[in-house]
Amino acid sequence: MMLSRLKPAVGGGPPTADKRKKKGKRIPQLEELLNHRDFTGAIALLEFKRHAGEQEEDADLWIGYCAFHLGDYKRALEEYENLTKQSGCNPDVWVNLACTYFFLGMYTQAEQAALKAPKSRLQNRLLFHLAHKFGDEKKLMSFHQNLQDITEDQLSLASIHYMRSHYQEAIDIYKRILLDNREYLALNVYVALCYYKLDYYDVSQEVLAVYLQQVPDSTIALNLKACNHFRLYKGKAAEAELKSLMDSASTSFEFAKELIKHNLVSNNCESH
Repeated sequence: MMLSRLKPAVGGGPPTADKRKKKGKRIPQLEELLNHRDFTGAIALLEFKRHAGEQEEDADLWIGYCAFHLGDYKRALEEYENLTKQSGCNPDVWVNLACTYFFLGMYTQAEQAALKAPKSRLQNRLLFHLAHKFGDEKKLMSFHQNLQDITEDQLSLASIHYMRSHYQEAIDIYKRILLDNREYLALNVYVALCYYKLDYYDVSQEVLAVYLQQVPDSTIALNLKACNHFRLYKGKAAEAELKSLMDSASTSFEFAKELIKHNLVSNNCESH
């Protein structure tokens, strides 16, 4: 839904690298870790500096940002809430907090926090999705009119189309974005999922193959591939695919394991 962002709403870029040379293995700098999306490493570095008494600019904000992108929304919530209680808190922090509430399913709190933030494209996208959650068509259309022809806004619109079962409209947006951004490989998974919902399982499989050629161990993509197999060939082929995926899934994908178990049970029930 494109509620996240490439950097926190406040503060500048990551702190400049410390140019002091040290003996032994070089400690990565925050900017380097963020550029590689190593959010776990970034949090470890920030916490180390915090406990060592070293001041890192916007450390609390960056910890919240990293926790959010790791899916640790409770930790992000703690950091952002603490920031809002500080005197002189930059009002842009409220939109980060609002996004965190949203991903925790706390939609009323998300709206209240979002309305305290200055107007921005991120705020509008969040309020757009909240209007959908609340079933408020008037507000939905109002925020829809504020969307611009930029990638983040269009992806947000596509996700609303998907959730409202307007799968062809979502496909049209994804394909248009892919024409200008071939490197956005994950959009192929979104397109494939839309085709799956439209019962075009063979087309879904073809589109999915483009992504799996580059990311062959994607849990979400492989699960969708198995679901397509089930629809196209029925039980055994899909069951073998899912069991193989279960064996290879890492411990960091517990949510995916539950999804795979659910699909195994569903497939077995429908096969009998």
